[in-house]
Amino acid sequence: MCNNSDACSEISEVLAIINVLQQNACSSGECLETCDRGFLGCNGNALVCNTRPVQLFLCNGQQLSMPISKDDTTTDNTSSVFRVEKIEGCSATFRVLAPSTEAGSTYTSTNSFFTVNLKCVCCLRCLSDTHIDCV
Repeated sequence: MCNNSDACSEISEVLAIINVLQQNACSSGECLETCDRGFLGCNGNALVCNTRPVQLFLCNGQQLSMPISKDDTTTDNTSSVFRVEKIEGCSATFRVLAPSTEAGSTYTSTNSFFTVNLKCVCCLRCLSDTHIDCV
């Protein structure tokens, strides 16, 4: 374990904010480019954003990547983009998001989930808010 409990707490707090925003997805206010802004998307979006995709970086500097399908064990079909689904203390459960092939959609939902110990995560990168079907 590389992070102390304070570092885990900071990452956990940001992920908890993102999780609440996703559960209450609505679009309002100005578009600020921070992980903990109080809404998803930008004011005036025609499509309401319901997801703030994130990328996770481990304490060794490696970007976390997980299989797109829970049935596929190869490393050919992986993604490093996730949707937070649940936070419990220093543990977080994420859904793996796959690149979308549909026009107007960035990512698609998968049936692949994983839980990570946030003490092993040193960096969280937020991507642009988006709408994901079936979440």
